[in-house]
Amino acid sequence: MKITLTINGREYTRDIAENRTLLRFIREDLGLTGTKEGCGAGECGACTVIVNGKTMNSCLMLAAECSGAVIETIEGESESGELSKMQQAFHKHHAVQCGFCTPGMIMSVKALVKKNPKPTVHQIQEAIEGNFCRCTGYTQIIEAVQAGTDQRDEQEELRRV
Repeated sequence: MKITLTINGREYTRDIAENRTLLRFIREDLGLTGTKEGCGAGECGACTVIVNGKTMNSCLMLAAECSGAVIETIEGESESGELSKMQQAFHKHHAVQCGFCTPGMIMSVKALVKKNPKPTVHQIQEAIEGNFCRCTGYTQIIEAVQAGTDQRDEQEELRRV
């Protein structure tokens, strides 16, 4: 079957098998390998992408379901080869160790920050609850999100006063 969808601002039209997952389409057909497959069962969040403004596990979605959709992947985060503010915050706050979960984490956080530019710790925790990290623990990730939304800098400034 033929599908047309937009990924990271670019339109793609392809013939695909009806049972092709969105994850396989993104990684294998388009060569966008930042989206990872962890569990393949929608439990780990490594394959998280944003589809029409909502975070989705791309391992559970059929590419055919996404015809006409607007999709964002981790490759769309950087501009002109520069890391986004959130990616820089993850790096600076050591929220990346092995890095396998990071693309999914960042996509989950991106969707949250679009709705709420200054999320609370609880809101950040809720946004990433479907994303598992086996390396960092979650403290550095939450600190990175706060820094990526300028909250960490504001808190540090208040402590100096």
